[in-house]
Amino acid sequence: MVLITFLCVMLTWAVFWPQQVPYEALGPVGSFSKHMVEHHYPLLYYGDKGIDSLFSRFLWCLQTFLFGIASLSLLLKYRPEPRPKRH
Repeated sequence: MVLITFLCVMLTWAVFWPQQVPYEALGPVGSFSKHMVEHHYPLLYYGDKGIDSLFSRFLWCLQTFLFGIASLSLLLKYRPEPRPKRH
C-alpha cells in the first residue's frame, strides 16, 4: 500500500512539477521517471492512446463490464468466517 501511494505521488509530481523532482536521489525510480518525462511526455500529459476506433472502444467497455461483473459477484458471495470475540 505504501508503494502504491508513493508511485501515485511520484506520478503526480513528475507530471505537474517535473523540474522540481530530485531524480538522482531516487535511484532507478528516478532514472525511469526522468526518462518518461523527457521522452514520453505526450502520454503523461495528454493521455492520448490513439484509440480512435469506435469498435475498439466498445470492446474495451464490454470487457471491462464483464470482468467487473465477475469480480463483483465474487465479492458479493464472499462470507468471511466470524472472528472469535475478544474480552
